Amino acid sequence: MSTLKQTETLLRDLIAFPTVSADSNLDMMAYMANWLEGFGARVDLHHDRSGRKANLWATLGPSGDGGIVLSGHSDVVPTADQDWTQDPFQMWSGNDLLFGRGTCDMKGFIAACLAMVPQWANATLRRPLHLCFTHDEEVGCLGARALVPELQKRGIAPTMAIIGEPTEMRIIEGHKGCCEYTARFTGLEGHGSAPDRGVNAVNYAVRYAARLLELAEQLKTRTPANSRFDPPWTTVNIGRLSGGVAHNVIPGKAEIDWEMRPVHWDDAHFVKDALDAYVQDTLLPAMRAVSPSAEITTEVIGEVVGLSPMEDNAARDLVRRLTGQNACELVPFGTEAGLFQQMGMSVVVCGPGSIAQAHKPDEFIARSELKACLDMLHGLGRTLAA
Repeated sequence: MSTLKQTETLLRDLIAFPTVSADSNLDMMAYMANWLEGFGARVDLHHDRSGRKANLWATLGPSGDGGIVLSGHSDVVPTADQDWTQDPFQMWSGNDLLFGRGTCDMKGFIAACLAMVPQWANATLRRPLHLCFTHDEEVGCLGARALVPELQKRGIAPTMAIIGEPTEMRIIEGHKGCCEYTARFTGLEGHGSAPDRGVNAVNYAVRYAARLLELAEQLKTRTPANSRFDPPWTTVNIGRLSGGVAHNVIPGKAEIDWEMRPVHWDDAHFVKDALDAYVQDTLLPAMRAVSPSAEITTEVIGEVVGLSPMEDNAARDLVRRLTGQNACELVPFGTEAGLFQQMGMSVVVCGPGSIAQAHKPDEFIARSELKACLDMLHGLGRTLAA
């Protein structure tokens, strides 16, 4: 069986595991662990506190420092309320494209890595090759955030990492951070005919949202002169505002889901400090003047650092050689790359598929993208065996 055909077979199996972030990924992890162990890889599963999720860390070649990490996340976004033409968890093909949830984001890369394992296992690798497959990237990089300190505790210190997010095999050397929050407002219910006797949680949520939008405009004035991002400033997005039960009831509960994508971490502090001051000095005093038990709380869903472009980047230079590309780019979407960079690794993002297809119904990846990824991984194996 050709490596490309093996990749398709593995991808079909991986797609059949419905690893939506809200659900367990253990069946998929067991499948991959079995495959890897069958070729002599040293495999560790790191479970989360619930016992329903796990990260997988596998090593081929010698032990010790100086290795290279190939990393991808096992979870996918939900398919609910999307108009799929076929079952999203049963891969199908057409016009040289492979369809299914996770084909490009990012089980295509994982399948390519697994398909290469037999060749890597038969080679005499001079440096360690690590495969890292995480849980819950889509909801705040929770798996990688838990794994990094575990690797540091064990003294595992690779020198490079390639994150296989869908970039159409373009080399990405930087991206913004990603911070996600849920703000919850507790007011005082009452009859809609007497709004002054209650604390309308939705009204205060709207005022909070308005302050967020003001800060979003102020962030544009903080754009670094040399920013290569598009857009070049830190962005804010309000994804959901909900509350209330009926037209004539003062709502006592409301929630806002929002995110920001910092160019610099100072921007994240700027926004959070300004919001905290607005809540403490303006919103809460007004709410508690009517109801002393009124409250505004913020849950941190995830705060993931960006990938900072670096003048010296061995991973970038390696992938340039492997792919024959010279150009390197920046992207606005976030990945786990910054977490590995914080460990002291040089890191790039480069993987098959297009981010334009991610999270959409009838998500797909082109066979040509998988072929280009396999070519890069073939070259990586030769490099590690040289």
